[in-house]
Amino acid sequence: MIRLLACGKVKEKWMQGGIDEYLKRIKAYDRIEIVEVQDEKAPQSNSDAENEQVKDKEGERLLARIRDDEYVILLDLAGKPMDSVQLAEKIESLYSTGKSRIDFVIGGSLGVSKALIERADQRWMISVNTFPHQLCRVIVLEQIYRAFRIMHHEPYHK
Repeated sequence: MIRLLACGKVKEKWMQGGIDEYLKRIKAYDRIEIVEVQDEKAPQSNSDAENEQVKDKEGERLLARIRDDEYVILLDLAGKPMDSVQLAEKIESLYSTGKSRIDFVIGGSLGVSKALIERADQRWMISVNTFPHQLCRVIVLEQIYRAFRIMHHEPYHK
């Protein structure tokens, strides 16, 4: 089972449409669910200390939804890049070694807490570019779908 854990709700209809489409496609291969936790308000006027508190609160909410036996792939700008083939190999490797619950975790707009970084089994930088955290959901789901197509030796445009 794969879960995508994220802060906040998707507000844009077109993003939700993309999410729904990839969820439908992935379900042909495995169970998948999205878990949303409440995000914190983070005004531009926040101090650095207030922003850290926001990340800590969001991190606590995300960590409360993660079980000890789950493999956590944290989306993180400081993580290591992984191309589509590498992602497919990682998922396949986890499944073959008994790690059948994989969590992809997307933090809030300010980033992720230190506690969440410490809990992560792997940190994944999906791009050197910065994307809105809501758009990251569509990108991650597309990559998960692509990984399943690769794992099953099925064609998918390059």
